[in-house]
Amino acid sequence: MARVVMKFGGTSVADMDRIRNVAQRVKKEVDAGNEVAVVVSAMAGVTNQLVGYVQDAGKLYDAREYDTVVSAGEQITSGLLAICLQEIGVDARSWLGWQAPIQTNEAHGSARILDIDCSEIINRFEKQGQVAVFAGFQGLATDGRISTLGRGGSDTSAVAIAAAMKADRCDIYTDVDGIYTTDPRIVPKARKLEKITYEEMLELASQGAKVLQTRSVEMAMKHNVRVQVLSSFEDKPGTFVVDEDEIVEKALVSGIAYNRNEAKITLRNVPDHPGVAAAVFGPMTDAAINVDMIIQNVSAKGDCTDMTFTISQGDLERTLRLLEDKRGELKYERLDHSSDLVKISVIGVGMRSHAGVAQQMFGALAEKGINIDVISTSEIKISVLVAEEYTELALRALHTAYGLDAEEEDA
Repeated sequence: MARVVMKFGGTSVADMDRIRNVAQRVKKEVDAGNEVAVVVSAMAGVTNQLVGYVQDAGKLYDAREYDTVVSAGEQITSGLLAICLQEIGVDARSWLGWQAPIQTNEAHGSARILDIDCSEIINRFEKQGQVAVFAGFQGLATDGRISTLGRGGSDTSAVAIAAAMKADRCDIYTDVDGIYTTDPRIVPKARKLEKITYEEMLELASQGAKVLQTRSVEMAMKHNVRVQVLSSFEDKPGTFVVDEDEIVEKALVSGIAYNRNEAKITLRNVPDHPGVAAAVFGPMTDAAINVDMIIQNVSAKGDCTDMTFTISQGDLERTLRLLEDKRGELKYERLDHSSDLVKISVIGVGMRSHAGVAQQMFGALAEKGINIDVISTSEIKISVLVAEEYTELALRALHTAYGLDAEEEDA
């Protein structure tokens, strides 16, 4: 007997036929003698519809009421799935965030989980064999109001519940059958990975891969929850996200991610003196603008510096206004910006023990005539910024250069 958490995303529960399909998958686990908790998202498109209602109701809406409205999608799905399970002879009960409860802080719209009380659910596992169907994405804030965890928060709900009830694994069912070396829609020779480390998955998620929410991977790594990503629609093995110790032979590069949501800003001829970086980035931190890649160079004027950094495209206009307002204080000569860029990142724990990984990347891009704009590195990641028009060419060239292409019979 195993204790399993099964999470199903919006496409997996998009209509009643798919909810019934989910019920059959849950029944298989129950019939195998396992204790099962299910976490569901809202039906595909429902959350966007609810967000639209809120925005239509008021431009400066109260975040507490936003959470009340948008959490309704998961509530509907959890109830429907519990009914479908009961219809096929499975004892099931739906649980909303406040009923468990899943305790969160008061950051409405992007709350963080503080604690989960699974004692009653575990009691029902042991005495009744009852399946618990959780509404994902939601909790109970310390102010007594419904809270939500941010978009994609059902992944985080599932991993947190798995950690709280010490589950043997957390299965994330989605519309893909696992984690690939890169986007198979762009690189047909992309391979599905059998296993990937928490660190690699965290980098892939943060650099643009959409398979798992970043916070869910962080939580899985912190609590050592074995996560499996697999398809809702095909009976195929998925990809396990596990501790590095479980992987015997560590690949030099495990995956390549890309993110088109990048904007670059360069401040020209900023006076070069102690505290200039703090003066530039401090106000951006206060405005909750996340800065990614940063490069500072001595400019043609010896007493000045050029400062280049990247942010998300959604923050570009806000950042430009902030920097214009600070121009008198920062005393920069000119501000340049562009958003027709893509960030491409190669990721692998094997980089720790191998030299020449960056040179291999630069050589492969140079061979295709692709100019690199900005470079950033970490222990297991190298990221470059290139013109967006070269996205597909760069991904395919790098995928081949690092030996990630699938064999012909597997492609």
